[in-house]
Amino acid sequence: MARVRMRDVAEHAGVSVRTVSNVVSGYEHVSPDTRAKVQRSLDELGYRMDYLARGLRSGRTGFIALAVPFLAEPYFAELAQAVIRAAGRRGITVLVESTAGDSGVERQIIEGGLTNVADGVLLSALTLPAGDVAAKKPDFPLVMLGEHSVGDQFPRVGIDNVAAARTAVEHLLEQGCRWIVALGRNGSENGRQRTEGYEQAMSAARVRRVNWLVVPVEDWTRDQGYAAVRELLEGDGPLPDAIFAFNDALAVGALRALDASGVRVPEDVAVVGIDAIQESAYTHPPLTSIAPDLDAIAERALALLEEQIQSRGASEEAAPDGEAQVGAVVAAPQEPTPYRLVVRESSRREAPRE
Repeated sequence: MARVRMRDVAEHAGVSVRTVSNVVSGYEHVSPDTRAKVQRSLDELGYRMDYLARGLRSGRTGFIALAVPFLAEPYFAELAQAVIRAAGRRGITVLVESTAGDSGVERQIIEGGLTNVADGVLLSALTLPAGDVAAKKPDFPLVMLGEHSVGDQFPRVGIDNVAAARTAVEHLLEQGCRWIVALGRNGSENGRQRTEGYEQAMSAARVRRVNWLVVPVEDWTRDQGYAAVRELLEGDGPLPDAIFAFNDALAVGALRALDASGVRVPEDVAVVGIDAIQESAYTHPPLTSIAPDLDAIAERALALLEEQIQSRGASEEAAPDGEAQVGAVVAAPQEPTPYRLVVRESSRREAPRE
């Protein structure tokens, strides 16, 4: 079958080749009716972008890189899907890389390790200390995803982690819970922020801090959540009346440990997580969780990345021959995106526990 060209699409839609190019490139100043007509022709003819040719003309590859810690963890898999959907609407292809939470790999990416194959990078860092890159100015398009910060010189998109944790704990307090476990403290920035949100909510409710209720783990995984809660239940302390897990994977492990010990949820112990992964709706009982707006995160991150890519291209075109010039990346604080509390049976009580 002969390859479909832009000229073929233009003839089919009754528009100019330039108009087809504008639609394919995501140029915003095209009327909705014209865009819809061209898109129908693109779909009917099966047009596919020639990324190599476009790259030779524009100096861009049409690819961006997305680096996340673990693709096997549902939250990062769902985040990747949201980015891929949003990028697809822009005609951009996403190359996905797993860092395994290795600070060395994350450092290589910060230093431009993926820019030979991509126009820009979205990075969800997990372990890279801010001090490792404190003095570095990014010389390529880069946007951080999530709550782990490695420096204010990198634009970052994610939820307000402290506020989200506070919302989760406030919900448990409203259910009458007072002996609330904070499950997930570790050395990460995420862990610090979620501990802070927990402590803010408890302090505002004038609930006395009890050190043993703040339970550390090494990793935010199901098996770590299971092991930590089993150890807690087998200890000498009283039974807590709620668990705030720092992510849904920990919460799923906690639910399994409670069930194995004959503890009823939510009658004896209420449970809340963060992430609202798809699995959380199908646990036993279904898990209450904080739901970040992944589509909003993906859309905003891509918009920031494209601004940098376009700025870089404009700067390179304006540079004198023989001089390399990089588009400026303006330092920006984290851009908070929406989240909501999804209340399900794991925390919903008919009346506050006495």
